[in-house]
Amino acid sequence: MEFNKLQAVEILERTPKVVRNMLEGISQEWLNANEGKNTWSPKEIIAHLILGEKTDWIPRTLLILSDKPDKRFKPFDMTSHIEYAARFSILELLDEFTSLRVKNLVIFNNLELSDKNLNKTGIHVEFGEVTLRQHLSTWVTHDLGHIAQIARVMAKQHRNEVGPWTSYISILNK
Repeated sequence: MEFNKLQAVEILERTPKVVRNMLEGISQEWLNANEGKNTWSPKEIIAHLILGEKTDWIPRTLLILSDKPDKRFKPFDMTSHIEYAARFSILELLDEFTSLRVKNLVIFNNLELSDKNLNKTGIHVEFGEVTLRQHLSTWVTHDLGHIAQIARVMAKQHRNEVGPWTSYISILNK
């Protein structure tokens, strides 16, 4: 599927509602569970999404669309969200994520995304030159990936309890 702004918004505007429905009101055991060493809990995933709203999706989009000669992205911090998650309740994190996403979608919806603009480029620290189209498509798939990750982390908490059905529950075998 080729990038389409309206279709992107269909996913991006729903993500806060989806993760809130998954996580609001559940026990700390679910919220803090992970898949082992160096993996993230659902609560940490929400903190990671918050960091992305603050430093990645819209800031990098605006950089790509700007007239600045230096289009190098600032490196994304892949660890500070863990400490951030520990400082706040899940409700505070979900509220912050929702608020930031609403603000970012207002900015996003006001952007003119012609083919010319979607083909503009920025410089990613690891990948080199990337187009705005690739960056925005990644925003959508990033959301979907983390929704799936939350479901997978939670499902794996019962991996040993489902007994012989394990082979039929694909999420447990990934």
